[in-house]
Amino acid sequence: MTRRFAKYEGLGNDFVVIDADDRELTTGDAIRICDRRRGIGGDGVLVVSGHGESDAHMKVINADGSVPEMCGNGIRCVALHLAIARKASHADYVIATDAGPRTCSIDRNGSAADVRVDMGAVRFLGDREIDLGTERVTVAVATAGNPHAILFGKFDAARVDTLGPRIAVHGAFEAGTNVEFAHVHGSEIDLVVWERGVGRTLACGTGACATAVVARAKKLATAAHLHVTLPGGALDVEPSGEGATFMTGPARLVFRGEVE
Repeated sequence: MTRRFAKYEGLGNDFVVIDADDRELTTGDAIRICDRRRGIGGDGVLVVSGHGESDAHMKVINADGSVPEMCGNGIRCVALHLAIARKASHADYVIATDAGPRTCSIDRNGSAADVRVDMGAVRFLGDREIDLGTERVTVAVATAGNPHAILFGKFDAARVDTLGPRIAVHGAFEAGTNVEFAHVHGSEIDLVVWERGVGRTLACGTGACATAVVARAKKLATAAHLHVTLPGGALDVEPSGEGATFMTGPARLVFRGEVE
């Protein structure tokens, strides 16, 4: 039997979106679908289903089969998926996630959209020193419904590829963590993310929000809107250490198809 799917991307963070049916999508199915040589290819699969009072529920399955609580770029893609299905140009949707419900405001133009997401309370939890055996590093720990460990400074690709995978699975983080490498200059943040279950990725919405909140908390940045530039493009983040943090960025439908 085949499943219908739609491929979406948000700043190059790409997902296979599947509407839930009576057949369970297993982690093995997700791994096979995300394979970039023998499958469709993607950073993850987003399974969309009905959910009580919310407009939909989003379940995220990473390319390695792990299941994170939340995905900031993914939820923008799901909002666009709903708007296309409902033929809406402008709409507000409440999408349930394993990190809680998130409200998305969408402005759609055909197969692309800008989406503003209420990311909920993104919190800075304090600094933590991590012993990596050969060295110790200090990370800022934050939660955006999922875990983040943030390093501030200038990092080249080799340093990211060395530290990222070691910190992501360090025993200090019970469920693993996303790892952010951030350079703050004024109201701008240049950001590279080693994403839990994916590796170095073109963009991470929750990582951008967590980094912006921590940068504000540490007084590295003071602007109400922070421009976060990732390898795949830029996000606008309105950080708050207490109330909701808002993220605005693009989403785009790439193609549709069927997969066995």
